Amino acid sequence: MTQRKTGHPPTTARPPQDSLHLAKEVRSIQNRAGEHDGRIVRIGPLVFFSTDTGDAWILEPADHLAARLAVGGDPLPVDFEETETSFVIGWHGRYQINGDTFIYEDNQSRHLNAIRGYPVKQLVRVINDR
Repeated sequence: MTQRKTGHPPTTARPPQDSLHLAKEVRSIQNRAGEHDGRIVRIGPLVFFSTDTGDAWILEPADHLAARLAVGGDPLPVDFEETETSFVIGWHGRYQINGDTFIYEDNQSRHLNAIRGYPVKQLVRVINDR
């Protein structure tokens, strides 16, 4: 049985975008989610976060794009292409934060999912801190 860790550690500072290794970061945040370890990491234009409930996401705050990377500790597939100088992500939907609620709208179904319990205050701070 996996122990659930509580609390959300401070954001990890990372190097600028030119040293982003997308595949490595996706695996890393999925592993954190699998360990139910909440983390928030900003790398260049992207924000990666995992929660103590085992969820993980990648966000692009400028356009409010989102892709879910894990649910309940189980990794999910995400489509992306990466070269030495660029990357393209197959975004699954869009997100917004309203008060203490993370709201996700799926591109295909247009279904809205309101999620409470995520570290939204810390997430907003990371998104706004450039």
